[in-house]
Amino acid sequence: EVDAFRAQHLDLAARQILTDEGVARVLVNDSESPLAWLARRKGRDGQAMIGSHQFLAGEKLRGDFTRAHMSPRVTSSWAAPTGGSSAAGPGEMTDLIIASRQRVRLALEACGPEFAGLLMDVCCFLRGLEDVEHERGWPARSAKIVLQLALDRLARHYGLNGEARGRAGLRVR
Repeated sequence: EVDAFRAQHLDLAARQILTDEGVARVLVNDSESPLAWLARRKGRDGQAMIGSHQFLAGEKLRGDFTRAHMSPRVTSSWAAPTGGSSAAGPGEMTDLIIASRQRVRLALEACGPEFAGLLMDVCCFLRGLEDVEHERGWPARSAKIVLQLALDRLARHYGLNGEARGRAGLRVR
């Protein structure tokens, strides 16, 4: 439950997700993900800045990343006994975590080293495009183009197809 004061600063929407118990209705913050922002924004041509297949591919990667527990810890873990190792052993990892880590690894390998870092930053760590451009020394508004290419490759890996656009009858020589 989100209190009214906090809710006024969020872009909340109701979604349905599939869980082990069935379909659950949840509240999500649409402004949390840079991909959601790009999917809602229109370019000069009136089309969304990223296509639905690109958005789905990025969110699929983010979901696997989250399920794989690959996010860095921001606090101490008090679960381990004193003097013991704080890292989870292989016996403590579930099949879901292991399978999710494999899917993340395979997806990033399919996209190649040129796009893997950008996909991790934007889709998984939810970093904004301006931050990515500044950190990497890229020109302004270049990350959007590179991200579109990376998401296309990711969508191809997942078997998601974009719509073919163009004039009918146009031939390539």
